[in-house]
Amino acid sequence: MGNFFRPARVSLSMKTKQIKYEALVRAYSDDLYRYGVWLCRDPNIAEDLVQETFLRAWRSLESLKDQGAAKAWLITILRRENARRFERKQFDLVDIEDSYVPDTISVGSEQEVENYLLRRKINELEPEYREPLMLQVIGGFSGEEISGILELNKNTVMTRLFRARNQLKEALEPQEQYRGIENG
Repeated sequence: MGNFFRPARVSLSMKTKQIKYEALVRAYSDDLYRYGVWLCRDPNIAEDLVQETFLRAWRSLESLKDQGAAKAWLITILRRENARRFERKQFDLVDIEDSYVPDTISVGSEQEVENYLLRRKINELEPEYREPLMLQVIGGFSGEEISGILELNKNTVMTRLFRARNQLKEALEPQEQYRGIENG
């Protein structure tokens, strides 16, 4: 007679898992997508990464014990999915002379130019500085959360964030040789 009630418990457990999963998707899909686009610089690949992230999250949802850590948990899964992409990928090498990459941008406003320059300078940072900065800026993560995601000591993360901001500040300041020219 004990087996008679078992399917109801399984069904209730599955329904609870489904509700929890749907809440995660609603709460974090936009953040994961933005981070994915930043990580791979391709909206289509970012969509695939987010889908794969949520698929893996569904499979191991029981391992998420702390709902407060859900965003960091999902970002970690997304980062690993992105790394797997490179493990599987066979790159087609192209001779640089055969490919043309325009060196100009088409922008319509001063704000777009500033945004473009800021993104360019952020992308020029070394990955060890760029990634914690983007997790903080785009993901809104604290230093402690970033240390968990990147599997680094919190002090290391804080140092890298400090250096990233300083490098960015230096890169965006007018060059020393041009200072004072406008004034006279």
